[in-house]
Amino acid sequence: MARGKLRIYLGAAPGVGKTYSMLSEAHRRMERGTDVVVAFVEHHGRPRTEVMLHGLEQIQRRELEYRGTAFTEMDVDAVLERKPAVALVDELAHTNVPGSRNSKRWQDVEELLEAGITVISTVNIQHLESLGDVVESITGVRQRETVPDEIVRRADQIELVDMSPQAIRRRMAHGNIYKSDKVDAALSNYFRPGNLTALRELALLWVADRVDEYLQEYRAEHSIRSTWQARERIAVGLTGGPEGRTLIRRAARMAAKGSGSEVLAVYIARSDGLTSASPKELAVQRKLVEDLGGTFHHVIGDDIPSALLEFARGVNATQIVLGSSRRKAWQYIFGPGVGATVARDSGPDLDVHIVTHEEVAKGRGLPVPRGARLGRARIIAGWLVGVGGPVLLSLLLTEISNGPGLANDVLLFLFLTVVAALLGGQLPALASAAVGSLLLNFYFTPPVHTLTINDPKNIVAIAIFFAVAVSVASVVDLAARRTHQAARLRAESEILSFLAGSVLRGETTLNALLERVRETFGMDTVSLLERSSDVDPWTCAGRAGGNDTTPPLLRPEDADVDMPVGDHMAMALTGRVLPAEDRRVLAAFAAQAAVVLDRQRLVGEAERARELAEGNRIRTALLAAVSHDLRTPLAGIKASVTSLRSDDVAWSDEDEAELLAGIEAGADRLDHLVGNLLDMSRLQTGTVTPLIREIDLDEVVPMALGGVPEGSVSLDIPEELPMVAVDPGLLERSVANLVENAVKYSPDGEVVLVSASALGDRVELRIADRGPGVPDSAKDRIFEPFQRYGDAPRGAGVGLGLAVARGFAEAIGGTLAAEDTPGGGMTMVLTLRAAPGGPPVRPDLPAQATT
Repeated sequence: MARGKLRIYLGAAPGVGKTYSMLSEAHRRMERGTDVVVAFVEHHGRPRTEVMLHGLEQIQRRELEYRGTAFTEMDVDAVLERKPAVALVDELAHTNVPGSRNSKRWQDVEELLEAGITVISTVNIQHLESLGDVVESITGVRQRETVPDEIVRRADQIELVDMSPQAIRRRMAHGNIYKSDKVDAALSNYFRPGNLTALRELALLWVADRVDEYLQEYRAEHSIRSTWQARERIAVGLTGGPEGRTLIRRAARMAAKGSGSEVLAVYIARSDGLTSASPKELAVQRKLVEDLGGTFHHVIGDDIPSALLEFARGVNATQIVLGSSRRKAWQYIFGPGVGATVARDSGPDLDVHIVTHEEVAKGRGLPVPRGARLGRARIIAGWLVGVGGPVLLSLLLTEISNGPGLANDVLLFLFLTVVAALLGGQLPALASAAVGSLLLNFYFTPPVHTLTINDPKNIVAIAIFFAVAVSVASVVDLAARRTHQAARLRAESEILSFLAGSVLRGETTLNALLERVRETFGMDTVSLLERSSDVDPWTCAGRAGGNDTTPPLLRPEDADVDMPVGDHMAMALTGRVLPAEDRRVLAAFAAQAAVVLDRQRLVGEAERARELAEGNRIRTALLAAVSHDLRTPLAGIKASVTSLRSDDVAWSDEDEAELLAGIEAGADRLDHLVGNLLDMSRLQTGTVTPLIREIDLDEVVPMALGGVPEGSVSLDIPEELPMVAVDPGLLERSVANLVENAVKYSPDGEVVLVSASALGDRVELRIADRGPGVPDSAKDRIFEPFQRYGDAPRGAGVGLGLAVARGFAEAIGGTLAAEDTPGGGMTMVLTLRAAPGGPPVRPDLPAQATT
């Protein structure tokens, strides 16, 4: 079934005529044969609105009683049953009376739309949820009934019902909005001219934004690239230089001259990451744009003018603001510049403004890439060889009476040019070629010591020398540049390969990754900052470098380098300003840091989910134990008590003793089960705190045998055993559970053997029975809570005895494992830490004792 359409009449204030317009539309549709019903319309006693209801079918409202008062609301079920083509629902932001189908009327409307019913509704601008604070600051009244903006934005049609503040006040004075007794108060409070003007502006701007969204969708669907000047949008081209602030402020002043104008600042970076922009300056300019109500955009493009024009046309900008070029006069030999190119290619639909500033013609301040790569020493050496070398060579050759000849002289000067190119790059080599040409002409070309050349062949030779020198210098410099780029790309690929591999393998934690970023780029500190929204403060999700006294970064703008990761996350680095070519690798690190942070949180959530699942499993088993195992002894106790209290039977002393014994046995069993449940709860919550001290096993083990029948256990604890470092209470509980479990599963007449032995710095306590045993596949599972293997031959438990025993054993630093008993059965091996020192002095005790 197709979803119904939603049409909304939006007004700036009550009384502008939203309901009247909605009813007029209903009459027009009904005249065209459309099935229209009034689901809920409130005329508020306005005669003209009430008249418009005549002739329209109205759905009976639903009556509800709340706090002794009867209210009427829209009957959603009745409308759905009637299923009209169009339903009129007034006051979309209305809050329904408690007990209604939905808490909000817009939720009722959503049900009607899902049922395929077209809905026409009304809402005031002050009821939009996002504008609640703004409206309160204007009118002093907090709107309690609101509707989410998204509900209104999703409407298929939004029609603004507009009326001037003066007209609204006249309608109010005539009694067309409120009753006469409320007119004076309304006119002097909510309906003041200033309030109505501000609300009207809010409504107009909100609808304009919605219309702009429709326009953008239409242009995209129809591939319209030319600018439609329906609204002033000013694009500001930024270079990252200091003149950017002047351009932003100038554009903001231009936008202020026209209501609804926008400022969009755009910085275009080359795809290879090479740029002269200062990250700190860009951060300042970004903040300035946002403070002035504009937006900042970062675009990648190798052709700056084309990318700027593409962006401007993409956002339907009407004006472009650029700064006058910072290039010096001689630099125009390389091209007309960005401003001139944009102005030439903008066409008739874009106005280009060139703004002067203090940095005009001061030079672009581009860093010399070769200098950064070669170092100061090599550049100086290149200039010395390129300029000083030809001079020294000329002095040397002039001292030789019969020189090597002009051809060899040219080769020697060419050699110096190549050396200058290898050392200092292209500029020293070009200088060497120019100096060498002059010296060859002056000293070695007849007539000497003049700049004239008689022989045309010598002119050709010097010209060829200069051309070859320039060519060789260019080739050598290009080769050096390509070698440097290849080495850098290889290093980047190795870093990124290692980074991707370590992250994909899950080997890198967030702190380790941030530490690697710090080491890779040689920074002092690296922090990963995040926030929930644009207005929330930044919080530090991870940090590397610095110490406890180093103050944490509060904002990315405070760092020397900041790399945004999405809308609400950024990596901030302090120590130095990174060159632009390093930001490409830094961006990869930042993206991976965000991935690592998300993965760590997902792992934490998965662990918490696992713990919750384990807790649910234990609770389910506990309920089963309580409902079955605990009720059995309770039933026996209740039956015995009921029998003793019965007046119909005269019990003999023997019978009473037997019933009392049954009550005692049931109580003991209950005490044992509850004790195990409490112990398991303590282990699960981590509240077990052992008190370790040195003690002999023969002081603890006999005390653990009180819950088993006499003669069912045989002790074998040698005198020479060392003392053990344990918590006596926890050890006693662990041994008691092990012994009781062994006795429970041992056949009648078979004795459980409890023996001890010393193995190095460990002491083993072995509890062996002759029961059915447990297969190897189930030996670990029997130590899990609420797990029992097979059926207990005598009595039943909740399956916690062995789990508690292992938990207490591990709490005191021991281990508990199950082994097969030779000849059949199972042996529990409890391994404990021996106390330091020799065996204690002990009184004479029998080697074996039987209980």
